[in-house]
Amino acid sequence: MREKVESTLAKIRPMLQADGGDVELLDVDESGVVKLALKGACQGCPMSEMTLRHGIERVLKEQVPEVKEVISA
Repeated sequence: MREKVESTLAKIRPMLQADGGDVELLDVDESGVVKLALKGACQGCPMSEMTLRHGIERVLKEQVPEVKEVISA
């Protein structure tokens, strides 16, 4: 599952990088929880939670059905 998540993040990453941010995959556990770290301009941005929930998490769940939750570390 980690490979699928990494592949999907590679598709999302250019959009984040266009705004000066990035995302790092920290962990994928057996229960489908993905732990990410937002970096660059995304780190500390007031919209980062919306980016995580309505952007990254939504796409990950669509592309990798095994993903149950995405959390920020």
